[in-house]
Amino acid sequence: MTVRQDVHSAGIPVLCQSCEARHRGVCGALDPDQLVGLAKISSKHTIEPGVELIGDAETVDSYSNVLSGVVKLTKSLSDGRQQIVGLQFAPDFLGRPFKVESAINAEAATAVSLCSFPRASIERMMRESPELEHRLLKQTLNELDEARDWMVTLGRKTAAEKVASFLDPTLDPATNATSFELPLTRADIADFLGLTIETVSRQLTRLRTDGLIRIENNRHVTVTSLTRLAGRSGA
Repeated sequence: MTVRQDVHSAGIPVLCQSCEARHRGVCGALDPDQLVGLAKISSKHTIEPGVELIGDAETVDSYSNVLSGVVKLTKSLSDGRQQIVGLQFAPDFLGRPFKVESAINAEAATAVSLCSFPRASIERMMRESPELEHRLLKQTLNELDEARDWMVTLGRKTAAEKVASFLDPTLDPATNATSFELPLTRADIADFLGLTIETVSRQLTRLRTDGLIRIENNRHVTVTSLTRLAGRSGA
């Protein structure tokens, strides 16, 4: 990636200035010189839905910032059964620092835009920048909190509560919009919730019949009552 020094503002690379994920993501912890160095070795690319980003037990060569779209994280059993264990949105950091092999599968659930950089470089910057390490630790702890909340959903909630819970956090995290495109197929939602596809479809139909949501073109959802949806989630 070429960094044009004459178009920097306060030393920030122009491509970083236009990155909506920079301030909210881990790069917000870097000073201008560090951003310039990272920009020189980073690459931005778009991934089509369904493309695997990294497989379980694969060697990790790079990390990425999610700039847009949704990444699904999965674990698979030996007989092919799959569990979606997490979703990542902008500006999440994709990768597990200081581990040579990946312990999960990461796949583009939608069209995904990534900014990627070599593993060795970002790990060196983490050792040199306590603020960067701090931001990554905060994201890790947030993901841990979310995983614990989701354990309750999977282990204790009914099918109806699970589907309602899924729709609530699926709202655009940046705008809290009440109208959005479902990032997962019915099959993926079933894998995420530990339900069958038929059960997911039945619960979505019930929410639509009861007037809590509208569904257009099978994926576009409008929540007509956030309060009632929250009530159905068992929260």
